[in-house]
Amino acid sequence: MTRVALILNPKAGNDKMVDQIETIHHRLQEKFDEVTLYKTDYKGHGAELVDQVADQVDVIIGAGGDGTINELANAICRREKRPAFGIIPGGTANDFSRAIGMNQNPLQAVEQLLKDKRSKIDIGCSNDEYFLNFWGIGLITQASENINSDTKEVLGRLSYYISTAQTVSNPEPFHLKVESDEQSFEGEAVMMIVGNGPFTGGIQAFFPQNNLQDGKFDVLIIKESSLSTFWSIFQSKIMKESRFNEGIIHFQTNSLRISTEPEQNIDCDGERHHTTPSSLEVLPDYLTVLTGEHFPE
Repeated sequence: MTRVALILNPKAGNDKMVDQIETIHHRLQEKFDEVTLYKTDYKGHGAELVDQVADQVDVIIGAGGDGTINELANAICRREKRPAFGIIPGGTANDFSRAIGMNQNPLQAVEQLLKDKRSKIDIGCSNDEYFLNFWGIGLITQASENINSDTKEVLGRLSYYISTAQTVSNPEPFHLKVESDEQSFEGEAVMMIVGNGPFTGGIQAFFPQNNLQDGKFDVLIIKESSLSTFWSIFQSKIMKESRFNEGIIHFQTNSLRISTEPEQNIDCDGERHHTTPSSLEVLPDYLTVLTGEHFPE
């Protein structure tokens, strides 16, 4: 008997998910033995619902954007017994759902979930908080903070790119110290991003070849904000190869320690999580997820 908790953020996707939830719920009931629908009322409510139902269900399906998915994943990953996790994308970027091969149409994503294809994936851990896609400081955090909520509602993913362009033109350098077994760095930087999955802001912006099952982070340190530096990143995306200029440091590791002066706000999967310093590690094969048909088992 497969018991499922379907947790919906009714505010995701300009409320569009609400119009489809009855169809989604009905289709899931045709496949799984027991499907109970829950709706979140406030930030943090999703995590409370996970704590409430996790011991009674086999699968938790989150319906919402990256913030909802990050909240639910954190609640699941904190548990010793972790139900499988499924996703119905309903936000702006939907980074993690893209990374595991889910269709971006919610109704088509449900059809993928009905196949019940499961895979184990790596999770990132930062100071007892978990992340699925990326951990970042500097420009990436500032760009996220500078997004106008009204613009985001109207323009969707384009709002991220507009904010990024505005932020890049006014960088705020900081002193960065990074320590890992593979490589260390100390000096000025404008951004650092640690990737677990390949998508950021709805595109494969920094790590087109990133792998959720290799037990490693991809680490990118951008030392200066210049046209040539970001052109190098753009070329890397187009060529789907990590080829960067001298203004960028790139390496892989399974753990690292980071400190800054001054302290920097941390962005995990688009959500603000504490400030530096921070210790990061990969948790291999930590979470079982329901994936799209082309994602490796």
